[in-house]
Amino acid sequence: MKLELIAFTQRGNDLARHLAESLSAHGHQAACTRDGLKAEEWAARAFSRSDGLIFVGATGIAVRAIAPHLRHKSTDPAVVVVDEGGQFVIPILSGHLGGANDLAREMAALIGAVPVITTATDVNGVFAVDQWARRQGLLVCNPERILSVSSRLLAGETVGVFSAWPIAGELPAGLCMVSQEDAQVVLDLHRPEEDALWLCPKGVRVGMGCRRGTPAATLRALLEEALVQESIPDKAVCALCTIDLKKDEGGLQELAGELGVPLTTYSAQELAQVPGDFTLSPFVEQVTGVDNVCERAALASRGTLLRKKTAKDRATVALALEELHLTWKEHL
Repeated sequence: MKLELIAFTQRGNDLARHLAESLSAHGHQAACTRDGLKAEEWAARAFSRSDGLIFVGATGIAVRAIAPHLRHKSTDPAVVVVDEGGQFVIPILSGHLGGANDLAREMAALIGAVPVITTATDVNGVFAVDQWARRQGLLVCNPERILSVSSRLLAGETVGVFSAWPIAGELPAGLCMVSQEDAQVVLDLHRPEEDALWLCPKGVRVGMGCRRGTPAATLRALLEEALVQESIPDKAVCALCTIDLKKDEGGLQELAGELGVPLTTYSAQELAQVPGDFTLSPFVEQVTGVDNVCERAALASRGTLLRKKTAKDRATVALALEELHLTWKEHL
């Protein structure tokens, strides 16, 4: 996670620096970034660019600073408060979807503090479907349905789950596997017809090829057409993939930036080694040294080809889904 920390006293600054170093050592990108700003100014900046905000100080300061920027639980970053004595760590926003609860537990373990978790499912020891989805790398496509699922579980009722993929491990208490038509929670690439909580893997790799100078708008239109025809949400895209000859292609770079995903490139030799039944093109092989770029690039990390090559307006696109390894285990 990209984390920004702020503190207000010398003691708080010392703890913030220690936390930033410890969190960075545990794989996060963490830094103290106050830079002389007021708490409200710092929060406004951090809200737009970070996955999590950490206040070292009073909870009231944090609440007032973030209040003008709250939008929705599905988009707000995690916000965690730790007192400057390092006794308590309190997640106050986006506990499940934003990962604030898990972050608070991690921080507490690092400094020997007590994590103060207040979400109802955690307090009552009930399966938290949104927290589980985040840990599994699943998108919650209709977060307004989370409440109905959690309410059923908190009331002691059973929640039916359908998954298009196998899920390892023991089924949590309160859940049962059912048909898609009877499910309250559906794991699938495609929107369920029933009024269920829809969880979708963020594992769709887009393979693309294009002529030199093809604009990003043209590439975006081709991709959107493919996603719509396959009924796949654009947020499910995790990577834009192509041959290394195109690593400096402006349109591809711009599209990757718009999607918020990496532009991943492979050599012709690497692509040629990808196994599968591909749409061959002598022209593409003559130009690039490999008989197909988009399908092979989409499948370069293995998985399942969802859509074979589509060519239009000097560009090609293919879609693949990464291999999924889902588990019911709560603490990964």
